[in-house]
Amino acid sequence: MSKVIRIGTRDSELALWQANTVKDKLTALGYESVLLPVKSQGDILLDKPLYELGITGIFTKTLDIAMINGTIDIAVHSMKDVPTALPKGIVQAAVLERARTEDILVHKGLDFLETTGTIATGSLRRKAQWLNKYPSHNVVDLRGNVNTRLQKLKDNSWNGAIFAAAGLERINLLPEHFLKLDWMVPAPAQGAMVVAAMEKDSFCREALGKLNHAQTEICTTVEREFLKTLEGGCTAPIGALATIMDDVLHFKGVLFSLDGSQKLEIEKSIPLALVADFGKFCAEDILQNGGAQLMATIKKEMTN
Repeated sequence: MSKVIRIGTRDSELALWQANTVKDKLTALGYESVLLPVKSQGDILLDKPLYELGITGIFTKTLDIAMINGTIDIAVHSMKDVPTALPKGIVQAAVLERARTEDILVHKGLDFLETTGTIATGSLRRKAQWLNKYPSHNVVDLRGNVNTRLQKLKDNSWNGAIFAAAGLERINLLPEHFLKLDWMVPAPAQGAMVVAAMEKDSFCREALGKLNHAQTEICTTVEREFLKTLEGGCTAPIGALATIMDDVLHFKGVLFSLDGSQKLEIEKSIPLALVADFGKFCAEDILQNGGAQLMATIKKEMTN
């Protein structure tokens, strides 16, 4: 039996671009689909930092509910926004081939780097890494979709703001002047798109299985395992990046204190054939070498 696949998505320009990409790929395979955009809580509540809103799933919850209620069949997400534990009955049905993973600084000139300056970001991970490298700088909170954040940067006296390169590139908003932050470890699964479906929906799962990119799925699984093992339900400044070369997976993971003064990192490689539980292993290594104490401190600071 054929059916029209109802694709749920946030209504920002970037989210719609991602959903249309999935729609086009499904069309190329002979499937009919339609977009159903919704506004998530994370897009509506812009007056508080994400970590104060109970960050887990704030961009995905609305779509999860719509899928469970049967309003939509599948949901397209930026994978880094998706909680490591999916709601009961919902599964990861496809991970698309990854785009660029790095963070970039959109700036108004770089003279401030060696003195003092103000940088904007809504991410604990980016804030901690920036302060680790530039402890004399000030970091202010920045919320909103990509377009909103770029406008806020123009409207304020900040020196720059940090963005994911992939997001700006996808909707042709990559400015002429930006600084590639190749020293900053990205968020787990940054640059990757994931499509979720109901576990019992064999039609959609079969269709989406044809879109899955195996190498991206392996890398993001390792990164998200690392995140899940470290976090234990608490938001923290965590970065992770896995890459594959010649059947070997190379991994780098970091955990910072909220103020960026403490940094714990791990860098390891493993043959692809042995990659099961590797992310968990790397996280446990961090936890045993000061990470458990640091996570306890972060949890305490976040609740105060």
